[in-house]
Amino acid sequence: MLLASLGTSIANIALPALAEAFSASFPQVQAVVVAYLGTMTISVVIAGRAGDRFGLKAMLIMGLTLFIAASLLSAAASSLWLLIGARALQGIGAAFLMTFAMALMRHTVDEAHIGRAMGLLGTVSALGTALGPSLGGLLIQMEGQMGGWRSIFWVQVPLAVFALILTILILPGEQGAGNTTSTSLWSVLDRRLTPSLLINILVAAVMMTTLVVGPFYLSLGLGLTATETGLAMAIGPVISIFSGLPSGRLVDAWGSRPVLAVGLGLLALGAFLLAFLPNTIGVPGYILSLIVLTPGYQLFQAANNTAAFEHVLASHRGTVSGLLGLSRNIGLIAGASIMGAIFAFGVGTEDFAHADASSITSGMRLTFLTASALIIVAIALVLSQPDTKAKNRLHQ
Repeated sequence: MLLASLGTSIANIALPALAEAFSASFPQVQAVVVAYLGTMTISVVIAGRAGDRFGLKAMLIMGLTLFIAASLLSAAASSLWLLIGARALQGIGAAFLMTFAMALMRHTVDEAHIGRAMGLLGTVSALGTALGPSLGGLLIQMEGQMGGWRSIFWVQVPLAVFALILTILILPGEQGAGNTTSTSLWSVLDRRLTPSLLINILVAAVMMTTLVVGPFYLSLGLGLTATETGLAMAIGPVISIFSGLPSGRLVDAWGSRPVLAVGLGLLALGAFLLAFLPNTIGVPGYILSLIVLTPGYQLFQAANNTAAFEHVLASHRGTVSGLLGLSRNIGLIAGASIMGAIFAFGVGTEDFAHADASSITSGMRLTFLTASALIIVAIALVLSQPDTKAKNRLHQ
């Protein structure tokens, strides 16, 4: 899980260096990031189905092998287009890593600790996201000793090799792999799973909005420097790292449905605060809003992922994990595109660099009021579902 999220975030910091190394425009080097995300999005459900049919462990080994080979190809790429092609292969490998990390976690952890396990995955994912820009920036700055931009791909190789060794030696195989050939994808989508996927899309879109809109607001609306903006943007991932495991423990103690409601409530409140508090008290208001929003996201992730697996057959866990990854990626894409367009509409122009601070503030307010409304829709979806599994472990 850490490798997949690290592969997503570490390349962003290298885009200026890639533009200089290959004498390419920003849209051209941006394809290095888009290729990875695109193939990962397309491949997650295919990977899940393959895992259910051929075995989760076997497919994870294949995914790690592909990820290692693609990382080596990326580091050795002699042209931008070879790098883009290698990154597309790495995205396919990352889809296997992300899908089977969750599915095998569910396969190896007992029922009483599944929430804690999902919370731990959320922590590690946030760690990879937070580590990417800082580690990548450090490696690129050490150009003489580490090889510049190539080092951000070289560093992923030993990590992936270590994960491959651990997978082969430690993770158990599954009994009965290969018995899902007659099961259609649509048969996995039932009344319990579909709302989890829809809510996942809405929440991922809101979280992506903070990453897309945040830098523009902090730098253009509040006048922060690039370093100050980076520090403010790092607060969310840092909070995620420390709130993931406690969120999972709450799911184990209270059950997924109550924690899901609390998480969505905090997300709605955090988005609403982002619409007004930063405009009122500046950077402290932005930070305070993240302190509310980010734990809500970790509570949501632990509870929603746990709920999605509660009634799933062991032979369908790979497919469900792939569907969760697909819905998340769809939400991320929607957040970057649709919510970004709403921000531009609120600002009144797509040329943000020439917009005044009041226009940026108006765009911020409109965007996060919309985000808050999306979370309210998600809460309505949760409340519309019957509580078929009322759990209360507090008295056990």
